[in-house]
Amino acid sequence: MSRFPRRATPRRYLMCSPAHFKVTYSINPWMDPSKPVDVPLAVAQWEDLRDRYRSLGHTVEELTPRPGLPDMVYAANGATVVEGRVLGARFAHPERGPEAEAHLEWFREHGFTDIHEPTHINEGEGDFAVTSSCVLAGRGFRASPLSHGEAQEFFGRPVLGLDLVDPRYYHLDTALAVLDDAANDVMYYPPAFSPGSQSVLRRLFPHALIAEEPDAVALGLNAVSDGLHVLLPQAAVGLFEPLRARGYEPIGMDLTELLKGGGSVKCCTQELRG
Repeated sequence: MSRFPRRATPRRYLMCSPAHFKVTYSINPWMDPSKPVDVPLAVAQWEDLRDRYRSLGHTVEELTPRPGLPDMVYAANGATVVEGRVLGARFAHPERGPEAEAHLEWFREHGFTDIHEPTHINEGEGDFAVTSSCVLAGRGFRASPLSHGEAQEFFGRPVLGLDLVDPRYYHLDTALAVLDDAANDVMYYPPAFSPGSQSVLRRLFPHALIAEEPDAVALGLNAVSDGLHVLLPQAAVGLFEPLRARGYEPIGMDLTELLKGGGSVKCCTQELRG
């Protein structure tokens, strides 16, 4: 039985079509340039996700994809937005570097004025997860630990660092998902984190939904929730019943082409808070 009444709240998301998506380099364990990408199928899967958000009452803004930037589809990495304040990204790998300015240009053109261009490496919502009490921040593979203090100073919210130790879960959003930010409800995969970080998560979220390995490997934690509906990879079948038991409505999405780049539902979705 759910501990809290579940209610969907309208969200605003930023997404970018995979029109130029391909895997020509490898910067995470999921990427294999020898495996061809079916771009029309990737676009169709992405459009299904976009249209599903809209059918649920959410607003989806679209960032224009740019040739030569195949990973722009993973829009979550381009910035973190809290209460209308935009913390830009600074990418760890040069292949993705120009994406940061593409995102900042979009924010400037759409009326956002409180924008911070970061000094330290962070990859947006890949490693920042926002709850009502704090911002959870991953480190270990991409983000610099120094980016945590930078984010805390800019947002004026506590930023809590978590150490990632399994390269398959190179970003926080591959190992942890916020299900209900108001109720501080999350789900995560403990082995993705160091022992100390697992202890911190147990203290902060004693009632969290704990994922098993098959669902984590399916990137089931790369999910997006509006407080009621949880959109997640359809292959993460072991998470569906536990989510329903908590009062959520899981919605399975097929993003198998985009999994070839190491991302799924959340990677494709940046939340424009405020």
